[in-house]
Amino acid sequence: MELDLDEMQSVIRRLNRARGQIGGIVKMIEEGRDCKDIVTQLAAVSKALDRAGFAVIATGLRECITHPDGETMDVAEMEKLFLSLA
Repeated sequence: MELDLDEMQSVIRRLNRARGQIGGIVKMIEEGRDCKDIVTQLAAVSKALDRAGFAVIATGLRECITHPDGETMDVAEMEKLFLSLA
């Protein structure tokens, strides 16, 4: 199933912010910053990526519900996608 690009704009913004955060983390490591600060930023990026993944899955589910005549949703595959983010 293809996702609507307009609906995915918030995910794209979230991923772009995460990209910036990752660049910041690399710089922190190169500068020898405190481990606690680095781990805090890594946790924030991880959370942002998880939320982006859940948003993609939620959009896909909504698309399946809104247009049930389209591709059939494989429940096992959707469960596997959810668990991959856990």
